[in-house]
Amino acid sequence: MMFQDDKSYVRAAWVWLVFCTLLRFVYSGTFPLLPDETNYWQWSRHMAWGYHDQAPMIAWTIKLGTIIFGHTEIGVRFTSVLAVTVVSIYLIALALRWFGPMTAFHTSLVTQSVMMFNAGGLLSTPDGIQAAAWAGASYHVACAYENHQWRQWLIGGLWFGLGMLSKYTMVIFLPCAYLYGLFSKTHRTRLADVRPYIGVLLGSCMFFPVIAWNAQNSWNSFRHVAFIGGANEKFAIHVKYLGEYIGGQAAIVSPLVFFLILFAWFMAVQKRYRSQNWIYPYLFFTSFPMFAGFALLSLHSRVEANWPGVAYITASVLTAAFFSGKSDPAADKKTVLGRKIWPWALGTSYFFTLVLLLHVVWPFLPIPIEKDRITREIYGWRELGEGVDEIRKTMPNQEKTFIFGLQYQVASELAFYTPGNPRTVSVNKWSRPNVYDYWWKDEDLIGWDAVGVSYGSMNHKSRFNQIFARVDPPVEIKVYGKGHRKRNPDGRKPFKTYYAYRAYGFKGGLRWIPSDKSDIRAN
Repeated sequence: MMFQDDKSYVRAAWVWLVFCTLLRFVYSGTFPLLPDETNYWQWSRHMAWGYHDQAPMIAWTIKLGTIIFGHTEIGVRFTSVLAVTVVSIYLIALALRWFGPMTAFHTSLVTQSVMMFNAGGLLSTPDGIQAAAWAGASYHVACAYENHQWRQWLIGGLWFGLGMLSKYTMVIFLPCAYLYGLFSKTHRTRLADVRPYIGVLLGSCMFFPVIAWNAQNSWNSFRHVAFIGGANEKFAIHVKYLGEYIGGQAAIVSPLVFFLILFAWFMAVQKRYRSQNWIYPYLFFTSFPMFAGFALLSLHSRVEANWPGVAYITASVLTAAFFSGKSDPAADKKTVLGRKIWPWALGTSYFFTLVLLLHVVWPFLPIPIEKDRITREIYGWRELGEGVDEIRKTMPNQEKTFIFGLQYQVASELAFYTPGNPRTVSVNKWSRPNVYDYWWKDEDLIGWDAVGVSYGSMNHKSRFNQIFARVDPPVEIKVYGKGHRKRNPDGRKPFKTYYAYRAYGFKGGLRWIPSDKSDIRAN
């Protein structure tokens, strides 16, 4: 795409960003919350300095969004939309400052195309908030390395602190930024001054309340993170998860864009480019180590696709800088190949993202209902909440009847979509520890009645009899996802089936009981 002058590229970059932000804001209210989103929303109703699963920033930002827009999908997702806008602003600014208007425009194009960026800006998760912090820290630390101003080191430290309050993997930014300085002949002397370390100290002090919360709660949050990172597994090296990891990264970024990012990382460490512009290795060090670190972890345990997501933030600028320019006969073969692939990478990325986003709201892909994981996770919760509310109204003592799920995801969705947003309970006895353990104790509910929900064909009445004096047979609640009723016009094939139990006389037994005392999560 050609423009008449540099101002046209800059103007187009900002216009495209504003348009996509407005589009995401409207779109964010068109589909129900996912279980993790309602879980984080529950956190926002119990404000704290820390939570069992993660750092607290996501709860604080959801609280702000719901104050403005109420307990709605837009209210829960509002600050995530803003967070990814902040990411895009910083990336455009970074590209504009060190590469010029054309790269800034193409950076805007690629970031708005990638599914990972759109998911971070649509779903209320810690990933989008952390991404804003990573982008802000990357920009200001780059400025600090260049001009060594106190202001830039301190703002970089501020963003680092905000990132640590968002997601613990933000800590990886420190070795990334430090390694760049250590290997840079141009900026190595910056590390001999006190300024970078004062910035780090500022960010670390912001994180201190989270450390204090964990110290008061048996380090549960840190032990949970260690568990999902494979600390409870016997150490072994294997490749069974590596292919899944690489495939997951290609899926969330889109295959051709992912290929170009790998290509750009390889080129950035070539002597020709390292000596040409210091920003190339800086962008490499603030992106590739995150990707490589989780690739190594995948040799031991399964890695979720979103965990290394911030690796692609500065990598997107690096990729646009290498491959978005005009064809140049003097360019080397690698650059020429990348520039030929670039428009195809953008086109396929937008196509895949658009198809997926349309399918979320208007399911149209010919995927069997039982295999359509996206819409299975999204739809049916409102109908479930309404069905449970009707059952609760039949209970003899509604004032002392609580609603519970056997998983925190179900309990959280019930809290959001049951009329009145009741305080729900997750019975963790047979599952795993989670945030509900901090909100409810057995003595709070002894003697109460309840309506409980389980998912799946297994009959849980025998389990419920362990914690209640009496339990009625389950009532089926059949729900249909948006668009799937049209695929089943007779309406007799449910999208999902839940089982609701009327239970009487709670005896106790909310908390998780570890089956293995060596489990790192066990107190």
